[in-house]
Amino acid sequence: MSYKTIEEINEKVRAGKAVVLTAEEMIDIVEEKGVKQAAKEVDVVTTGTFGPMCSSGAFINFGHSDPPIKMTKVWLNDVPAFAGLAAVDAYIGATELSESRGMEYGGAHVIEDLIAGKDIHLVAESYGTHCYPRKEISTYINKNNINQAFMFNPRNAYQNYNAATNSSNKIMYTYMGTLLPRCGNVTYSTSGQLSPLLNDPLYRTIGIGTRIFFGGAQGYVVWEGTQHNPEQKRGENGVPMGPAGTLALIGDLKQMSTKYVRAAVYQQYGVSIFIGVGIPIPIIDEDMAEKTAVRNKDIYTNVIDYSVSSGPRPVLKRVSYEELMSGSIELNGKTVPTAPLSSIKKAREIANVLKEWILKGEFLLTQPVASLPLTNTVNKLEIRNRTEGVQNEKD
Repeated sequence: MSYKTIEEINEKVRAGKAVVLTAEEMIDIVEEKGVKQAAKEVDVVTTGTFGPMCSSGAFINFGHSDPPIKMTKVWLNDVPAFAGLAAVDAYIGATELSESRGMEYGGAHVIEDLIAGKDIHLVAESYGTHCYPRKEISTYINKNNINQAFMFNPRNAYQNYNAATNSSNKIMYTYMGTLLPRCGNVTYSTSGQLSPLLNDPLYRTIGIGTRIFFGGAQGYVVWEGTQHNPEQKRGENGVPMGPAGTLALIGDLKQMSTKYVRAAVYQQYGVSIFIGVGIPIPIIDEDMAEKTAVRNKDIYTNVIDYSVSSGPRPVLKRVSYEELMSGSIELNGKTVPTAPLSSIKKAREIANVLKEWILKGEFLLTQPVASLPLTNTVNKLEIRNRTEGVQNEKD
């Protein structure tokens, strides 16, 4: 088995000699030349995804006014931000709704407007202290007159996700889009064979400290994402068959682009945000060459009935992404149309932009400082009495 280190690959990047392919291009090379030769020839495979990532938001430091204020309540364009931090730090969540406009405008729109350089109306309140005497403030901010503004997203780049349908007699409005009655449609959200964690299914090269394409800028993986579930059932190729690994990501909002960070409104559900993420996969050996040649026909997910609101939602069918991306699947004896929530076109664009960055020597790969966990228990929120499960202090 051939073997290359990340530093050796970076030396080739610096010298302009690295061979960089997108994940889709890698499929063709492996088919043409085989895994062993592909591992020798290819140094980096780039991936990409662009889809709804609700568990996102941004930290902002507004700077101190004169006289100063210890902000306890904050609104940005009438969207509440969390101010339980230091005096002029706040976190704006992507799905938070405007107090005056409701689902029409939310935290995701504030973030997109900040990235676009627009003025944002900042309103804050305080109880006043000796060192922070001001009790209220109303002003306008933008990305040029605030201090730090960085996205810190607790859960992005889901490693596979369930497809959704609705067997009830009523239309459903969900985070998976509008689901028509009697299994009238199926929605899904992935870039499939381009998706970052599907090209490194066992997290051999993606870990804490991995440099990535994030919203049009360079960012980093900072931790496992919330709901990280690496013990999900997997196929023989290591690819999970349902929601598995997730990533917590960080990046400079001021450097991002609205091409790759966009607010969205889901009818009768709420606000979400579409994020572009691209991760380079170093081809350190034949195993990684094989993993990055994964095809949509070899990636499976479950079609889940979202009309069941209590208990485990039933799995109606297991399907490949090749089937889903064909535009329809067979379900319960009838042909049902399928539709993606994510954009394959944008995913390809991101993988190609990242490829160009590397080829130009503008983006170097990083060795993770720690691996993502391969074992983790995902808990359910139980409704229980306070004393349940708590050991008696006298024991």
